[in-house]
Amino acid sequence: MSASIDITGYLRRLRLGHLEGQPPSVEGLHLLHRAHAELIPYENLEIWLGRPTTVDPAESVTRILRGRGGYCFHLNGAFSALLLALGYRVTRHFGGVQSNASGTAGATGSHLVLTVSDLPSEAAPDGRWLADLGMGDGLHEPVPLTVGAFRQGPFTYALRPSDAEPGGWRFDHDPSGSFLGMDFRSTETAMSAFHDMHRFLSTSPESGFVRALAVLRRDAAGCDCLRGLVLTRVGDRDSRTVLESAADYFAALAEIFDIRLDDVTRAERAALWRRLTAAHEKWLASA
Repeated sequence: MSASIDITGYLRRLRLGHLEGQPPSVEGLHLLHRAHAELIPYENLEIWLGRPTTVDPAESVTRILRGRGGYCFHLNGAFSALLLALGYRVTRHFGGVQSNASGTAGATGSHLVLTVSDLPSEAAPDGRWLADLGMGDGLHEPVPLTVGAFRQGPFTYALRPSDAEPGGWRFDHDPSGSFLGMDFRSTETAMSAFHDMHRFLSTSPESGFVRALAVLRRDAAGCDCLRGLVLTRVGDRDSRTVLESAADYFAALAEIFDIRLDDVTRAERAALWRRLTAAHEKWLASA
């Protein structure tokens, strides 16, 4: 795995170059997770730009090194590749996000989950951690894989045995979060298990990723979220702004989420803005 990704470049992107060559540690895992959450945005821009992606971790790493992010298959896939290359013991799990109370609970394949083991500490005596960068306004830091509640900034998360997946786990989001919860199986899975769901999420008119463009960035104090043309901040302060011009939209991408879109042409930006405004008008009409 280490030969297939640019470890030096990835750590430089996370501003953690000094961790190269360092042995796995609890402190190192927390540093990597926090930096990734703060610097690599959760986003589905490629879908709206008409640029197909895969769930291959090496491809996701390459895109991250170009200044972009992705959603769970990309972010957790790339992060798992980095951790493995650095010597961490990482397991990928088959999971599923439950958007609301009427949604389906259980491991539907809509979410890739990571756990890291062999890192004992006072908080995690058995050395097991949940590390998940693919939930948008989810974890800022890894949490012990144990039953309990965990406060991170303005959000309180909880872990418990899953009611829908025997032997699996349930992550309950904060009531103010963007989804209800997430279930995952305890067994290991391969990236190939997500191919079909990735195809659905990136192409189906029924997919939330196809219906709405979302960009989120988590930090210690809260979360910035750009959903369609609505920019919100939750946490240390609550704010809501509708971006009414293309200039304001692309400035927000650059200034708040550090997404420069240097490889996107002027024509592609114009087409993206037309799609966004049409989707916004449709959303207003249905509200």
